[in-house]
Amino acid sequence: MPLVPPYIESLRPYTPGKPIREVEKEFGLTHVVKLASNENPLGSSPCAIAEMEKHMGELQYYTNGGYDLRAVLAKRFRLDIGNVITGSGSEGIISNIIRTFLCDEDEVLTTEAAFIGFQVLAKSRGVAYRTVPYKAWRYDLPALAAGITDRTKIIYLANPNNPTGTIFTKKEFDAFYALVPERVLIILDEAYFEYATGDPDYPDSMNYRYDNVITLRTFSKIYGLAGIRIGYGFAHDRLIGNLLKVKLPFEPSTLAQAAGIGALGDEGFLRRSREVNDEGLAFVTASLRKMGVTVVPSSANFVMVVRENEADVDRIFQRLLRSGVIVRPLAAFGLTHCLRISIGTRTENETMLRALAPAV
Repeated sequence: MPLVPPYIESLRPYTPGKPIREVEKEFGLTHVVKLASNENPLGSSPCAIAEMEKHMGELQYYTNGGYDLRAVLAKRFRLDIGNVITGSGSEGIISNIIRTFLCDEDEVLTTEAAFIGFQVLAKSRGVAYRTVPYKAWRYDLPALAAGITDRTKIIYLANPNNPTGTIFTKKEFDAFYALVPERVLIILDEAYFEYATGDPDYPDSMNYRYDNVITLRTFSKIYGLAGIRIGYGFAHDRLIGNLLKVKLPFEPSTLAQAAGIGALGDEGFLRRSREVNDEGLAFVTASLRKMGVTVVPSSANFVMVVRENEADVDRIFQRLLRSGVIVRPLAAFGLTHCLRISIGTRTENETMLRALAPAV
């Protein structure tokens, strides 16, 4: 019997976007624009930073496992604390969901080229991992519903979706949910929901408090706290209760919990971040299309560009790197002919477009 299970040996680990310092060193650059990881170009919520500073003198003590943040989230969303869980980003909670609910004979169902973090975590469990193709770069919910079998335990849906940026609508989700057995757990990953809430067709999962649905959200994106690792989830208390049995007892950290609490009160930063993204998304999308580039309509803080093949994607990626702009090729997701470009500040967006123009 092998020491390492075959399904682990065959996994490719998650590889984050290239760091700025690495690109500066490799190409001898002094200024690099990173538009690869969907981070907030305005930085971090000032209220989050201030709240962390208040707790710097408490780092010798163990945390209370996120209880304080859970209480704040419960009050904000009018829930019982038993309906709330926190973790090291939404991926930390996904990891706990995989460990808690999947048995060896179960299977996971999602779209092709789903969020790479979910792909790695789900496949690490060694259960069947099944997908259906995109339809016009959107979740094909009827096909997913038709693909449910007696072994299906978890269906993963990201809305808005990463890496395509697309959403499914209230009407589409209602029709889908009616076809899903109650024994199947639906993960609604809403890491980018703050960018989509202005769309009247967007199905905010807080309006779908079903017993077999778990909502996942994060402070990494619009609140600019990707480096601190803090996320949260909402679900039926029975689901949360079982997740709490599995999660690490002192997760999240003292500073991560403080950052989350501070960020939740920072309405000004939230509003400004959304305004900058709305303006940048419209500008980048229109500019790329004017160049003749195929861009998938996005409701998030990034756009996905579709090219002819992987070689063309690599050519563009390398040219942008040499110009000091980092974007994200999507081969690891399963989309070898696509790349993803995060929305930055106006200056960063213009820098990216100038560097890209000669390559397309």
